[in-house]
Formats: sequence, C-alpha cells, structure tokens
Amino acid sequence: MDRTGEFYALLFRSKNINRWGMMRNMFPENLSSHSWETAVLTHALALIGNRELSKSYDVERLVLFALYHDVSEILTGDLPTPVKYYNEDIKNAYKKIEQKAEDRILSLLRDDFRRDFESLSSLSPEEHKIVKSADKLCAYIKCLDELSASNREFVAAEKTIREGLDSSDCEEARYFIEHYLNAFEKPLDDITI
Repeated sequence: MDRTGEFYALLFRSKNINRWGMMRNMFPENLSSHSWETAVLTHALALIGNRELSKSYDVERLVLFALYHDVSEILTGDLPTPVKYYNEDIKNAYKKIEQKAEDRILSLLRDDFRRDFESLSSLSPEEHKIVKSADKLCAYIKCLDELSASNREFVAAEKTIREGLDSSDCEEARYFIEHYLNAFEKPLDDITI
C-alpha cells in the first residue's frame, strides 16, 4: 500500500509542533518555521564555505537535509535542550527515540521515494557541522529576537549559545557572525531604506 500522501500530510503537521516549550516566548516558533530558517542559514553557510573558504559543498543536498533535520519531532515533539542533554544516558536514549520516530515517518514512503530520503543520512562530519551550526545560529537569532522585546527569559540561553558558537570550529559560522549577524539586530527601516 502506498502511503506517500500520508507522509506529506504528516510533514505539514510540523506547524503544530511548538519549540522552546519551557520558556515564555514573545514570538512563538514552530517546527515548520524553524526548519525553513535552518535550511536558509545552511544555504548561507554552504555558500560561504564554497565562495570564501574554497570548500566544495553540495549546497542543494545540505539545504535539503536541513529542511528535514528535525522531522522526528513531528512525532516526539521538541524536547527542551536542558532535558535532552542532561546526561549521556538521556542523550543516547533520546537519540534512539528520534531514530525510531524518523524510521516510522520514512516507512510511510514508497520504496523509491524512501531511498532518496535515506541517502540524505550519509552526510560527512563536515557537512553535519554546517547544518548543526545553522541550527545553532537559528537558536541564537531567536534569543536576539526575544531579548529585543525585553524578554529576559532568554538571557542565559543567549549567553550559552553564543559561547558555543564562538568556540565552534565551524569557519563558515564564524564568518557569518562576523559579517552578517549584526543585520539581525537592525530595525526594518534601517534594512529597507
């Protein structure tokens, strides 16, 4: 039985999965918008790598991976970072849960479609670093947005995420931070006029 339509219907439920569940949000974020933003920043980092750092990323493949990077959360929800990474046992157990959820979602696809999605799982460590860095940049930008609205709830998260980005070995993320990040703190009129 071909359940491919159900696969795509399930993906469209990502807009119902709220993120940052333990924190008061001035700007609610859902999995659908987060996935799009991560794909956009993955695209930017991959282009930076190729144009500025003489890398040879398959940009479209990385963007596609980023678009689906949290698909398991459609079934699991967004587990808050302090819980997910509380200790190695919880971290490893949750990775298994995520894998089961991802397998369940992919099982809805007909075989030829599933092979295309499964091929995305063979990213190199360097490619994974690009998507993970884009994901962290999205979290950092979320913190900046919340802080700009005087939401002190995000002070500690902003500090922790920034420290992680600053100590990261991702050259592309460091380039993005140095050259482009300040634009995210500008008001609309400064950007458009």
